[in-house]
Amino acid sequence: MKTVRILCGLFCFLVLASNVWSMSRWSEARGVYDDVCYLRQAHLFQRFGPAGFDTDISRDDDRYLAAKLKEIGFPTWSDISTAPCHTHMPAANKLVIQYPPGTGLVLALFPSGFQVVPLYAVATTIVFGFALLGISYARSTSSIFLAGGFGCLAIYLMINPAKASYSIAPTMVVCALAGWLTAKLFFSSRRHKILLTVLLGLCIGLSVNFRLPNLFLSAGYLLFLLVSFARTRNQEALLQGALFALAFLIGMAPTLLANAINAGSPFATTYSSVDVVPPEFSLGIIWHYIADMQFVLLALAIGWICWILRSHSKRSIRQVALVTAVNLLVNLAFFASHPIFTPYYTVPIAMLSLWSLLFGSLMRPAEVVDDAPLERTAKA
Repeated sequence: MKTVRILCGLFCFLVLASNVWSMSRWSEARGVYDDVCYLRQAHLFQRFGPAGFDTDISRDDDRYLAAKLKEIGFPTWSDISTAPCHTHMPAANKLVIQYPPGTGLVLALFPSGFQVVPLYAVATTIVFGFALLGISYARSTSSIFLAGGFGCLAIYLMINPAKASYSIAPTMVVCALAGWLTAKLFFSSRRHKILLTVLLGLCIGLSVNFRLPNLFLSAGYLLFLLVSFARTRNQEALLQGALFALAFLIGMAPTLLANAINAGSPFATTYSSVDVVPPEFSLGIIWHYIADMQFVLLALAIGWICWILRSHSKRSIRQVALVTAVNLLVNLAFFASHPIFTPYYTVPIAMLSLWSLLFGSLMRPAEVVDDAPLERTAKA
């Protein structure tokens, strides 16, 4: 099996090398409005440090935004009050960037003018590391091929569809980490569960700083912990739920701070009205997802969940599948009722689900597993 591991790792590396080669030729002026706004976020952090959370349009006194808009041929580039991806906030009387600050923060780690390529290269390399981790967990030839095949897919997705939005690259890394933590949580012994719960909550909270809809990635975990406490009435279950929620809030603290500065309240959104309309299911939107590559990822996740629940009797792997199923259901309900479609909206929940199921399928239960509250949930 060592030879099979090496071959699968080599295939993953070849996909990684191909991706990095393709990324090295990317331009930061491809004409996408979102790109300009993420780069402006990064510029504000590089110029003002922590004060860069304030994205008021008046801070473009160095004409950085105007220059970027001119570079992509924006018709009214000289009038930054018409800049795309900015929203007027009446409470704060500001025109601000609508996106949370996380993507700008990670882009700011790299030198201006050469930020996108290194961001994607580093993120893809980290995903490659998780692919190798999955291969190392595999204990049979078939499971090695499973881990290797999924690893190649996950690495490839860092170009398509992750290239569509800079926010997806760091989100994919967080989803891989959260998937691993999810499996560890249910396969670990009792003494490690509190720490893993906190780390998982922090990880999901951090994802919100890259994309606000990542908020819904926490839904399955919160519901599971709530049901666990309702069934056991156990102080440890209460503690786990409370710590997950607290860690989740701490993780998304940069977004709450940015909202307070730009929108006047930590819980006020900087998104425009089209993104905050009431849910309304549309067959047109649903069909868009069915006809898109995202549907393949979602179908894989749904099929994998069904297979686990049908063929596995071990509580740990079934709990991973159940949490994943609830999370998937909530997120799909949100995006199916959202009036806008993009080729990457459901990719984070699909990848979080698939990473969780992969590591859950590959991990071995801890040698000693106590009857911790998380494990007392009813068997499906």
